[in-house]
Amino acid sequence: MPPTGALIPADAPFSADQEAWLAGFIAGIAAAGRRAADKDTAPSVTVDVLYGTQTGNAEFLAGEAVAGLRARGLGGRLTALDDVTPDALAAMSHVLVVVSTYGEGEMPDSAGLFWEALSSDTAPRLEGVGYSVLGLGDRGYDDFCQAAKLIDTRLEQLGAARLHERVDCDVDFEEPGAAWTAAVLDVLAAETGAAEAAPAPAAAAAPATRVRSPWNKRTPYPSRLTVNRLLSSPDSAKEIRHYEFDLGDSGITYAAGDALAVVPVNDDALVGALLEHLGATGDETVDGVDGAQGQPLAELLRTGREIRTPSKELIADLAERAPGSDLASVVAHGDRSDLDSWLWGRDLLDLLRDAGPDAPGLDELLPLLRPLQARQYSISSSPLAHPGSVHLTVASVRYTSAGRRHAGVASTYLAERVAQDGQVGVYLQPNAAFGVPADDDAPMIMIGPGTGVAPFRGFLHERAARGATGRNWLFFGDQHRATDFVYEDELTALRERGVLTELDLAFSRDQAEKIYVQTRMRERARELYAWLEDGAHVYVCGDATRMAKDVEAALLGVIAGQRGRGEDDAAAYLADLRRAKRYVRDVY
Repeated sequence: MPPTGALIPADAPFSADQEAWLAGFIAGIAAAGRRAADKDTAPSVTVDVLYGTQTGNAEFLAGEAVAGLRARGLGGRLTALDDVTPDALAAMSHVLVVVSTYGEGEMPDSAGLFWEALSSDTAPRLEGVGYSVLGLGDRGYDDFCQAAKLIDTRLEQLGAARLHERVDCDVDFEEPGAAWTAAVLDVLAAETGAAEAAPAPAAAAAPATRVRSPWNKRTPYPSRLTVNRLLSSPDSAKEIRHYEFDLGDSGITYAAGDALAVVPVNDDALVGALLEHLGATGDETVDGVDGAQGQPLAELLRTGREIRTPSKELIADLAERAPGSDLASVVAHGDRSDLDSWLWGRDLLDLLRDAGPDAPGLDELLPLLRPLQARQYSISSSPLAHPGSVHLTVASVRYTSAGRRHAGVASTYLAERVAQDGQVGVYLQPNAAFGVPADDDAPMIMIGPGTGVAPFRGFLHERAARGATGRNWLFFGDQHRATDFVYEDELTALRERGVLTELDLAFSRDQAEKIYVQTRMRERARELYAWLEDGAHVYVCGDATRMAKDVEAALLGVIAGQRGRGEDDAAAYLADLRRAKRYVRDVY
């Protein structure tokens, strides 16, 4: 820099020091200009959009809300609920919560820790927080959108101000979800004076949660079913099959860990039995029923309505029509487990037959039937190892009840009623929370008995295709090794290649004392904990009712036993794994 007051001839060349000083001076002016511009364009309000998801839908809708906020010139920040502490929540001014309900009214895995803290006696007051809640659920369950209801009530109890009433979405969540988003944006825009639809700055694009696909539940992709292979032995008590679908020119891109939704068709035999019971031919034209105007009755029952699983509305209607019936007695008792036990194995035809002359007529019955829903299955392939194709591992559901043969809607549709190279409507259900570690060196522990092995087959093929060096440990089990060891040849080959480092098997009925995957976990507690300490990611897939809970109890026992610091310490350790996205589950 030249000395103060020094005169520099106009034509004198700059020294290196002078050039450096001048460059810095110009850069300072530019920076000041940018700061002034940023101050003018910075959003006046930042809205925190928090999500709790099990399959990715809540995260997707939350991302859409953030995009809408930024399009109106407001700040939007997307965060998983479990990544938010109560103190951080108290420091927020505007909060939108999008949360799904999992299982029987439970919080999804990415919201459990948040709820535990929010519902505690030590949660802070939230008088300075404005909020609204969007819930995703299924009206087929008694605790419909229970997670959203709990969070909404608790925020109000802690003094937060409701910006907009909670909206609870059924399985067709897109339209009500979009309406909630639009309504909340209007409220925030009115409060802050934000523009109605100001273009978002390029740098403020919404976070990339997933790309909207043209293929969805309304317009599924007509994929070819190219492979239908029995995996289990013909002597097995189960029927587990391997399916492969050609993605053709769909443009569908998936990741190992995603799910594929299959749009099923009801069994013609059951449709025929229902029509006979109702005294209908099937050619009757249906009018006045949502989504079925002008449709033949037989086609509606075949492709448009749930006839295997009776709806809550139908159950309530039948109990009211026949107050002296067994169903009415169970409903009146108010015990959900008793009702579930009574309903187990019964379908629509069973309930109509049980009701006898008290059953509703056709015109009264149809509005009580829910739309036929797609069934989601964990993908068991890797796009790197199986390009242009997606694989599923599905157990065919078959049983006899009340003297009738019953079968699962989608599982037997695939097994029996789709021909080789026949078309099946499918669409992708991304699950960003359940995938192979981004770090190829990270160890991976996979716990998946039965068809729970499905995503882990994809994980292992993915790691092999990527040349990942991280160690991989699989816990797998079923009833009998001789009949139920699905993918045995593949897993053995992966073990021999060094891709599958450890394989622990638990076949429960091959010995007098039943052995499960959690038994094997306890037997190898020391090694299991050592893997956790080395940074292993833990994945669980399969039955949510018992297996997932038993596995978590075993994992907590392993941690407590190895650390020697008690149950509270083990719970905190597992909570840290969950926060770090190193303990994730795909359970159903």
